Amino acid sequence: MIYKDKTCSVEDRVRDLLPRMTLAEKAGQLVQPFGWQCYEKRPDGTAGMTEAFKRRIASGGVGSLYGTLRADPWTGVTLDTGLSPKEGAETVNAIQAYAMKESRLGIPILFGEECSHGHMAIGATVFPVPLALGSMWNPELYREMCRAVALETRSQGGAATYSPVLDVVRDPRWGRTEETFGEDPFLIAAMGVEAVKGLQGERLDGEDSVMATLKHFAAYGSSEGGRNSAPVHMGLRELHEVDLLPFRKAVEAGALSIMTAYNEIDGVPCTTNRYLLQDVLREQWGFEGFVITDCGALGMLTSGHNTADSGEAAVAQALLAGIDMEMSGEMFEKHLSAAISHGRLKASDLDRAAARILELKFKLGLFDRPYADPERAGQVIGRPEHRALARRIAGESIVMLKNEADTLPLSKNIRRVAVIGPNADAPYNLLGDYTSPQPKGAVVTVLDGIRSALGGNPDRVLYAPGCRIKGDSREGFPHALACAAEADAVVMAIGGSSARDFGEGTIDLLTGASVVTEHSWSDMECGEGIDRSTLNLMGVQLELVQEIRKLGKPLIVVYINGRPIAEPWIAEHADAILEAWYPGQEGGHAIADILFGEVNPSGRLTISIPKHVGQLPVYYYKRRTRGKRYLESDFNAEYPFGYGLSFSEFRYSNLRVQPAVIPADGEALVSVEVTNTGTRAGSEVVQLYISDLASMITRPEKQLKGFRKIRLEPGNTQTVTFSVGREQLEYVSADLTRIVEEGEFTLMVGPHSEEYLTAPLHVREEG
Repeated sequence: MIYKDKTCSVEDRVRDLLPRMTLAEKAGQLVQPFGWQCYEKRPDGTAGMTEAFKRRIASGGVGSLYGTLRADPWTGVTLDTGLSPKEGAETVNAIQAYAMKESRLGIPILFGEECSHGHMAIGATVFPVPLALGSMWNPELYREMCRAVALETRSQGGAATYSPVLDVVRDPRWGRTEETFGEDPFLIAAMGVEAVKGLQGERLDGEDSVMATLKHFAAYGSSEGGRNSAPVHMGLRELHEVDLLPFRKAVEAGALSIMTAYNEIDGVPCTTNRYLLQDVLREQWGFEGFVITDCGALGMLTSGHNTADSGEAAVAQALLAGIDMEMSGEMFEKHLSAAISHGRLKASDLDRAAARILELKFKLGLFDRPYADPERAGQVIGRPEHRALARRIAGESIVMLKNEADTLPLSKNIRRVAVIGPNADAPYNLLGDYTSPQPKGAVVTVLDGIRSALGGNPDRVLYAPGCRIKGDSREGFPHALACAAEADAVVMAIGGSSARDFGEGTIDLLTGASVVTEHSWSDMECGEGIDRSTLNLMGVQLELVQEIRKLGKPLIVVYINGRPIAEPWIAEHADAILEAWYPGQEGGHAIADILFGEVNPSGRLTISIPKHVGQLPVYYYKRRTRGKRYLESDFNAEYPFGYGLSFSEFRYSNLRVQPAVIPADGEALVSVEVTNTGTRAGSEVVQLYISDLASMITRPEKQLKGFRKIRLEPGNTQTVTFSVGREQLEYVSADLTRIVEEGEFTLMVGPHSEEYLTAPLHVREEG
């Protein structure tokens, strides 16, 4: 049995194992049922496999499990019914041992887990959501976070994760905007590359490595009207130049798993798009991993897309297009064998997919090191070092949008602060979607953070929720106004929520206490499947802010949300505005760190914020032919891509390009001097944009092609240098090749997409 000999090559082991397998065993490798349904937690706290699942294992019908360690309202797994870090590892080991001992060939199970912004298991560290992670403009720090997430996940036996999300957002009404890094493909690609390096580590079979899965392939963030899973209307040239760029870069970085998107592109569902999955992914990019569907995507082929008239037709279309594994497993389990017996598929089609999955199981070391260490899981999951990292990341991700008359930072000698708003003391509202249930005290709210910063004296911090995220009740207004009247400054924590119903009840608007009622109240207005037609604050939040403003107190607005908020009145009337997105379990500390000047804000927007939803789309890389302005408004964003303020001020000078003329395959060095002219140390994100002044294809006005986050002491100057060559100057031509044309380019270096120094660059043909 060569496949059991770890001294043999992966290729030889797969070649030895595959012929030993029956058709049913091969088909089982392509199936990924829901893992949380395979065990039951007993009254004594131990967990055991269900009898039905044992029968499936023994028949070889399960090659992978999804979300065995996942806990949230969608799975129905709670703090009581779920698994602690140690219990999770023990349960995964028990399942793995049963699979290897009771199945005929002893093939291990691949455990796949969600890790969008932390391992989605009880007790794991909850980091800021990806939209906040992008706002750091610090891919290296994100890579460090991914190492921590991989460690926590693998310590429990999870070997694959369904992240990073590399979707490019064009319409932020989309509820999954929070899961993305923003609107720019270059920045998304940079983050995706670091995610692959951080998650997969130096060795895929390492004890702190998991297989990254790039999703959602492709153009999922460009759906019609910002509606989840809606059709995408896009030409192939734009698809390659924008939406596929992050995926290509991440594949080049070594990603070994891809998840298809729910949507169709020009009428072809991504789950059956042979051009994407074969021609592009494998033949052009050389991808060597396997492709998995999103949950329920194959069912949409018969009910939704309606490109298949039966389950057999659906699985045949998917497998022939390049799908290797089905998340949920329902369609493959029911129809795959029949599709082969009826001639819709060949046995070789099944062999191809099964071999790809087996190859990755060998590379992950599952055959040779199949078990987790429960003691280690208990030690590393949620450990203090990871919480400290979460706080640091949240601090770097928060964007200061406004700071009139140096309202911030607040002095810690301030007599009294009022903390008001529905997000002031709502733990789950800080976490975003894809979050596990949290024990009391695990999440630091804005109220907690401010109280801690002011020494824990309750008399110095007044609190009132004022209203809910949704709903028109104003019964909390009087108490909120009374608190604000007694304070020297008001912090308004408002925005949105992606919190599903964790059974925590609602907030009493008069007292701010959490109340469990007979009828659950959900404030969820963002997250997967929660798309909106507007971008304004919901409920009566704006009215509450307007009433507080009448008191004349310094007004600091802290947005906590998963997509941009368009509220011009607040942009005009608030004294200071922080955009915190969903900052994770340490978010309250991070917000307080900035409010009181312990941290100098360095976050920058990775998604443009419009003045009004009617302006959409407002992403910055607009084409020159975008048309005329609207009658009621221009089409400029309220806050442009790359924008963000600091407590420091930075001056850009002496932009140089050497040489100023290069051949198409040449390289120029672009340098600029950045000086901290403020009175305190701070970090600046230096951004490089390039404009192609004339080309055969209509081009965007400008595109991000480089960035560097630097830290400067007061009065210090640093020279920042970028390389500009083929990769920065090329574009996708009409025949879908990447070319560099001769001609004039403008190089722009500055603090954001609307403020920069410029210099020319000329590209000429060699000779």
